[in-house]
Amino acid sequence: MESTVKTVSFRRAFLPAMGALVSVFVLAATAGSGPLGPARASETEATVSSRASTQESNWTLPRTLDGQPDLQGIWSNNTATPLQRPAAFEGKDALTDEELAEFRVRAAELRDSEQAGNLLGDLLIQQVLDDPNFREFDAGTGNYNSFWLVERELDARTSLIIDPPNGRIPPMTAGALARFGDVSPSNDGPAGPENLPLNERCITFGVPNLLAGYNSYFQIFQTPGHVVILQELIHDARIIPIDGRAHLDSTVRQLHGDSRGRWDGNTLEIETTNYLPQSSLRGATENVRIVERITLVDPETLEYVVTYDDHNTWTQPWTLMIPMKKSDDAMFEYACHEGNYAMEGILAGARVKIVSP
Repeated sequence: MESTVKTVSFRRAFLPAMGALVSVFVLAATAGSGPLGPARASETEATVSSRASTQESNWTLPRTLDGQPDLQGIWSNNTATPLQRPAAFEGKDALTDEELAEFRVRAAELRDSEQAGNLLGDLLIQQVLDDPNFREFDAGTGNYNSFWLVERELDARTSLIIDPPNGRIPPMTAGALARFGDVSPSNDGPAGPENLPLNERCITFGVPNLLAGYNSYFQIFQTPGHVVILQELIHDARIIPIDGRAHLDSTVRQLHGDSRGRWDGNTLEIETTNYLPQSSLRGATENVRIVERITLVDPETLEYVVTYDDHNTWTQPWTLMIPMKKSDDAMFEYACHEGNYAMEGILAGARVKIVSP
């Protein structure tokens, strides 16, 4: 019972400084050769097909009434695998059994001693590795204790990124470096709500949402002509046509972009374009092209492959893979009101700081 309470309760909570954590996550973008994605995605699919074929003797891929793979249900992303391969694992794409066992023990120790914020995203693995770049989450105010945090899943992989093979996000282009170099930090705090991140304003955590361990649950619904992906964070629902219709005109822009899906064998492939400049895109421009490939590889696992391509930000596309796990828990409304209630104090504190720096 205690494990269930931890999972459900934490997923209904809100970490006021979550924007600070999300802002340090490395930025992203999609694509490559082929109709929707790069060759690397095809290599991943080959791996999936091989693994699935070994299970045919005791498992049959479920299908909807119209014959497509049935992906419906609630799926979680609670992996503790870091997005990028840490320097300590350079040239090493998987841990040994002994290393994995040691890291799991260390992660369990941290769970019992740390505030929840320090266990989110890549912060958990940074502490396991004693990374000198680790920075305390909410160091000034603290946060919820780990009772409210869902259990994290640590496997042998050393990065979510599968392409480039070094497990690292490609370098930024000269234009992107210049773009970020032109942004001067302000010590005066936000002038108004518009100067705060969209997630702190309870508007959106962006699409796709890769944050692990914090309300990172997704529910999939299917009809013959559409797929709906409901993400728990700020209860955003993506309604994705899979009937062959074209993208919206490039002049029509949306916070979550314009998504179009199609079936590639047993894999659902989703291409998203037409973002707004203010969309939460991890630093990529509004012209980023993002491709998601979702494959049911066994009764308990969706293999979720995401490719980012933005030639205005990265020197090449890059791809990651997240194993999403089946969940029997219900998804509750993520109301996200703490940021709203705190807005008056955030802005008032900024004004006080100007008067009394």
